[in-house]
This record gives sequence, C-alpha cells and structure tokens, in this order.
Amino acid sequence: MWVFDDERVGLVQEPFVAGADTIIDEWTKDIPSAEKGFRLIFSPEPFPGYTLHLVWRRSDMSGNTYYCDALKMEGWLCPALFKYFEEAPTNLYAKAEAM
Repeated sequence: MWVFDDERVGLVQEPFVAGADTIIDEWTKDIPSAEKGFRLIFSPEPFPGYTLHLVWRRSDMSGNTYYCDALKMEGWLCPALFKYFEEAPTNLYAKAEAM
C-alpha cells in the first residue's frame, strides 16, 4: 500500500487507494527502491520534467477521480487533495523521483 506524509498539512500515512495505488505502482516501477519512499512533486500547471498528467473526470464520494491517458488508468484521490487546492484541479501534473 502506498501512503504519504506531509506534516506541514497534518497528514501522516495517508493512503492512496481505488486505482491511485495502481497508477503509482506503474509510474514508479523504474525508480530504484521506490517501495522505501520517493518524492512526489505535483502542480495544476505543467512544469519542466513532469512525467505524469492526470485529467479530472468526476467528483466521486468525498474525493475526485482522475484519468491518466498515458497509462490508460483511472484513480481516485481522497479529500486530502483539498489540503493543497481549494477546488479539484482540472489537470494535475506530477513527477516522482528517488529520495
């Protein structure tokens, strides 16, 4: 199970579930020792070096579902998304890198 910590916003071992975990499995497969941790950088705007683009599909329960065309996968992001954004962004751009 993939989880993340961000003490700055009060999150500890917040899990990725419902397809987001599967996207991370595929996305990080070439990062050495990713299972021990990796750095995730994300933005609603494209930035140099981003490696993943997610497009908002729909509100789903208390979270939001996004689609990654490159991986042909859909994943749900929990309400923790609102610790970073007032509204669910239409696009999310991200980069995963070794710690």
